Amino acid sequence: MSVFANKTLLITGGTGSFGNAVLNRFITSDIGEIRIFSRDEKKQDDMRHVFQARYPEASGKLKFYIGDVRDIDSVRNAMHGVDYIFHAAALKQVPSCEFFPIEAVKTNVLGTENVLNAAIDAGVQSIICLSTDKAAYPVNAMGTSKAMMEKVIVAKSRTVSPEKTKICCTRYGNVLCSRGSVIPLWIDQIKAGAPLTVTEPNMTRFVMSLEEAVELVLFAFENGESGDILVQKAPACTIGVLAEAVKGLFAPQTEVRTIGIRHGEKMYETLLTNEECAHAIDMGAFYRVPADKRDLNYDKYFKDGDVKRNPLTEFNSNNTQLLTVEAVQEKLKTLPYIQNALQEWEDA
Repeated sequence: MSVFANKTLLITGGTGSFGNAVLNRFITSDIGEIRIFSRDEKKQDDMRHVFQARYPEASGKLKFYIGDVRDIDSVRNAMHGVDYIFHAAALKQVPSCEFFPIEAVKTNVLGTENVLNAAIDAGVQSIICLSTDKAAYPVNAMGTSKAMMEKVIVAKSRTVSPEKTKICCTRYGNVLCSRGSVIPLWIDQIKAGAPLTVTEPNMTRFVMSLEEAVELVLFAFENGESGDILVQKAPACTIGVLAEAVKGLFAPQTEVRTIGIRHGEKMYETLLTNEECAHAIDMGAFYRVPADKRDLNYDKYFKDGDVKRNPLTEFNSNNTQLLTVEAVQEKLKTLPYIQNALQEWEDA
């Protein structure tokens, strides 16, 4: 029997890539109920039909709630009887957030505050909030709003006993073939016989699968302490290598055209800042960054001498393991999206 046996799990933003991955993982398990909370009734209806067809005997566990994390009343309506929450609702498209930064604040910062307040009031046992590598040393509106979201999470964790409600945060990089991933666009371009457009070939990004993103959240659920930020030791690759890997699987002769960096993009991403590395805890395939549990009475915390720090200085997509074209292709070939796309390409 698992810790999810007969429990109720709420996934905010649950119609997205992450929510679908969680459902595929849990719907046939001993979990009691999975609630999908989102604002798009069309995506909910599509998801309902897909899972009714795919898992007819288990689809009764799946419940849908229409609402918006910006509206705390709609959040509260979905909270009754919930044991655990995976908070994935977000505005995450970098260029869109650059043009509408206040909208990013409303969803990513204030929306998270609403979810946490409603969860604490409802006595939810554990909340795992999903953040991004763009929140570390943020330079764009999306990353800045997510950085503030992380501050809200850590601050809120100080206000409630972890025995009552545990609040953790996971931070991860690019999820291959998820919403917002460039790979589906590239495949469409290849199928149309168009050039494959790349922003900057030397730009590096962390790479992970949806299943690995779910594993990180589950690791945080099982091993995190309230206020923690947890990251996976993910590999990375350059955008140029990723493009070569994708076109090599489909049409190696495809032209690659560089179009330049878009609004708010960075040359590399960071999962752990230098400051966080000073007290990060190595947990094998993951790092755990404990919250600073001191209060504002700093006089109580003076120490003599230097505190021994972690030798790691920063964990970013330039200094992690950089994958080759062949390694990226092997990773891509494990993804159902790529497997289906390759089958369609071969059948065409």
